[in-house]
Amino acid sequence: MADTKREIERKYEATDDTRLPDLTRAAGVDRTVHRGPTELDAVYYDTADLRLAADALTLRRRTGGADEGWHLKFPVATGIRDEIHEPLADALPRPLAALLRSRVRHAEIAPAVRLLSARDVHHLTTADGTLLAEVSVDRVRAERLAGEGAGTTADWTEIEVELADGGDPAILDAVEKRLRKAGVRPSESSSKLARALAETTPNRDESGREKDTPHTAGDHVLAYVREQIRTIVDLDPAVRRDQPDSVHRMRVATRRLRSTFKTHRKLLDRELTDPLGAELKWLAAELGLDRDQEVLDERLGTRVEALPATLTLGPVRGRLRAWSAARSTGSRRRIIDVLDGNRYLDLLDALDALSADPPLRPAAGRAPEKALSRAVLKDYGRLATRVGHALGLPPGPERDLALHEARKAAKRARYAGEAARPALGKPAKRFTKRVKAVQTVLGDHQDSVVAREALRTLAIQSHAAGETAFTWGLLYGREEAAAEARERELPGVWARAAAPGLRADLKH
Repeated sequence: MADTKREIERKYEATDDTRLPDLTRAAGVDRTVHRGPTELDAVYYDTADLRLAADALTLRRRTGGADEGWHLKFPVATGIRDEIHEPLADALPRPLAALLRSRVRHAEIAPAVRLLSARDVHHLTTADGTLLAEVSVDRVRAERLAGEGAGTTADWTEIEVELADGGDPAILDAVEKRLRKAGVRPSESSSKLARALAETTPNRDESGREKDTPHTAGDHVLAYVREQIRTIVDLDPAVRRDQPDSVHRMRVATRRLRSTFKTHRKLLDRELTDPLGAELKWLAAELGLDRDQEVLDERLGTRVEALPATLTLGPVRGRLRAWSAARSTGSRRRIIDVLDGNRYLDLLDALDALSADPPLRPAAGRAPEKALSRAVLKDYGRLATRVGHALGLPPGPERDLALHEARKAAKRARYAGEAARPALGKPAKRFTKRVKAVQTVLGDHQDSVVAREALRTLAIQSHAAGETAFTWGLLYGREEAAAEARERELPGVWARAAAPGLRADLKH
């Protein structure tokens, strides 16, 4: 298992003549300990088209220093990155290669930049020697190894201040205050690699590139589509690292994409989007193999824990654990196999191709306000039909199924509102918020339907094993009451979402 640490640091411009000020005058710092110089030799790897650098990822093989080896860094926020470390080896370690697969795919990773750094290290500590931060003065020589500018070199000096593990970020503010008083200013580059690429690229555009502003209906839909594609790619490493909620978030992005393709068939050619939608449905299903079970386990577990001991009769917790284990698909390994498979990589390639050369229909060139509002209202009408049908049915299985279909329509309408929000503004924001409230009520109702079926199964198993089924029946009744409460709540929530004024705002 690769080592991972959260790196919190700030970089500052310096010259060969720059001297560090007295940092013991920074609030919280009692001592500075000079750790002396060290030589670092780092080779940064990327694809020929610099895909990793484009996403602010850095992959390097570094010798020298206390942490030599392979390092892969993912951006978290400004000045914050997650660094994953693997021991020094000649070839790229397989765990790191896997984390890059959604971006690299079938492309080759090769040396792109070499950085030689003469580093002078100082530790900032408390009076008892507790490390607060590490301050380094780095004299850097960068050499471009491949691509445009190959053979070009650049030299600079910078100061790097890295917070100690578990340290208080206020220390960084205090140190920066002292550095600024000494005339030292923050660096304009987010990393050494970014600066090396910028300074070794001939005829680079110093003005920077501005993002295209969406003008047409197609522009707005494509912006939303590209956001979801980017989310899937970005979450791939998080899923592989089993980070909390990453599978669910990736699954939601696939659903948003598929829903958008359906909503905007007048703007996007369905001959291309329908096959992609089918593949996205497959991916969402694979991601959801154990996700739904996890949600159900959490719901039932919470219900059991809330019961007083006098109502928990028989081996309830043990029965619940055994039932859950029996239903587990072992999908953690299966999900990784899916992400490593060609079908998934081909889907990512196809999504990129759609993004680069979108299959726009003539209607995509229209003004966004009218085209997008029509699409949102069409999905709203679909939702209204399903909600009306469900509310007209008597309580029972048929109504439960109808409410579940309404829930799916609510998701689609919500995603349509999200995509339209940049163009339609506050009316789309209000619409999305109210439809989300409908979706929440319908979602909790459906969770109760699923929970009741599970509780019935558990009761049958308990009875067959000679155990009392009392607790399962009690929980079934409580879930039934929860579902009835949601059904009573739905008309009021729906009335707010169906307000004529809200629809009139969207038509405007």
